[in-house]
Amino acid sequence: MTSNTRVVVIGAGLAGVRLARRLGELGTPVTLIGEEEHRPYNRVLLAEVLAGRYTPDVIALPAPAALTRARVTGIDRGARTVECADGSKIAYDRLVLATGSNPVLPPLRGLFTPDHELPRGVHAFRTMDDCLGLSEAVRPGVKAVVIGGGLLGVSAARALAQRGAQVILAQQSERLMERQLDPSASKLVRRHLVDLGVEVHTDLRVRDVRCVGGAVRSVEMADGYALDAEIVVLACGVHPRIGLAQTAGLDVRKGIVVDDELRTSDPHIHAIGDCAQHDGNVYGLATPALEQADVLAEFLAGRTNARYTGTRSLTRLTLAGQTAFDLAAFGETEALPGDDVVQLTDATRGTYRKVVVRDDRLVGGVLVGELGTVGALARAWEGAEPLPSAGGPLLHLLTNDGGS
Repeated sequence: MTSNTRVVVIGAGLAGVRLARRLGELGTPVTLIGEEEHRPYNRVLLAEVLAGRYTPDVIALPAPAALTRARVTGIDRGARTVECADGSKIAYDRLVLATGSNPVLPPLRGLFTPDHELPRGVHAFRTMDDCLGLSEAVRPGVKAVVIGGGLLGVSAARALAQRGAQVILAQQSERLMERQLDPSASKLVRRHLVDLGVEVHTDLRVRDVRCVGGAVRSVEMADGYALDAEIVVLACGVHPRIGLAQTAGLDVRKGIVVDDELRTSDPHIHAIGDCAQHDGNVYGLATPALEQADVLAEFLAGRTNARYTGTRSLTRLTLAGQTAFDLAAFGETEALPGDDVVQLTDATRGTYRKVVVRDDRLVGGVLVGELGTVGALARAWEGAEPLPSAGGPLLHLLTNDGGS
């Protein structure tokens, strides 16, 4: 690529900002388009803003100077331009879609007003505006129902409880954070929330949102039981934001399909982050998004041997405050027949460590409480190298002496 190649990045989240900054460092000019009115920010830390620990400025990202605030409505692949809601057009030689993801809005009766808006008191929890709207609504004693017990739901419930709300968390599946954690770790997460005053219900499906005068008043369960609610938080997951790509005729499945050069079915368009699908995977996590941004920056700066081959991603949740709580999970946290499992549990301190070994290789693990060993374990897992032996070294990795 030449120095006057026009690179345009749609999306000013973690992936888009990282790419724009790296391209700037490598001497490649870039235009970054973001549609939110706020400064770019670290979405991972929104729950800390909701909890009142951080202000929005604290989680702001150092955005490049070439940030354009606009909502992109279309891509003209023939003319190589993007079309914005204000009627303007921006030309590109290389276009990068870093459009992120949208919250999943569950199919509940009464969820939308006749104008297809969420009723007053019902909030998604994905953007800074969502977070600030929730922050305004929270007051001590307010009745809040969080729908969804994954990573986002747990974070939101904890933040609301720290603000003094009466929180009920309703999870459809049998345990919290079931995608990342094994049953023992899930129990510790549940205990932590209960200790904060959160009422946790699992195996409970919400059926209906009931409103009076356009404002939420209660949510009804599948068994007919109703929960009073002044605030309802929808934390039911996310799905890749692929509308622009679909309309432009790009190859889209779960996400926008990309190859090892993070190139879509159009050779002039790339995709990274939550919206991208590489080798069948849509990660939806910060670490893969940042790695993809770094690889693509190298590629677009002319280092054509740069390739993205996938990320072995670790899920980490750090909840600070008076009652701190840390957890990390990676790989396969549930053992298969024939696997070796090493567990260390301290019920008094609320700590739990478990690793799964298959054919002398570390294939997964989960840690709750003290994470001093997570770095060493993650390196052993990412390297996929045979462990020196089945016993001593692995047990050493699980102890604080293993280092991080």
